[in-house]
Amino acid sequence: MEQSGRIKQLKEMLLTEPNDIFLNYALGLELARNVETFSDAEMQFTKVLNLDENYIAALYQLGKLYESHKKNETALSCYRNGLEKAKILKDNRAINEFGEAIFILED
Repeated sequence: MEQSGRIKQLKEMLLTEPNDIFLNYALGLELARNVETFSDAEMQFTKVLNLDENYIAALYQLGKLYESHKKNETALSCYRNGLEKAKILKDNRAINEFGEAIFILED
């Protein structure tokens, strides 16, 4: 299925389950693939975080989105926030990923 088909399908599913965290996250991932839908992707990841502030995968992807658009300070803020949440959640894999993302941007 092409990207526009996946986006359409996710939006249709969200009509019946607008607060489904994973569906909103998946839509954000699809929208993040296209530079023209940056704002929509940003909105989706923000919505996920409004639904669950500890959904750290959305923070990571939001940071990657900002990084890809050369908004490095905003990306670093997302990564640092994610790192702190990952430490609280004792998620070692996420701690490493956020730490590496911060290291690369600060280098």
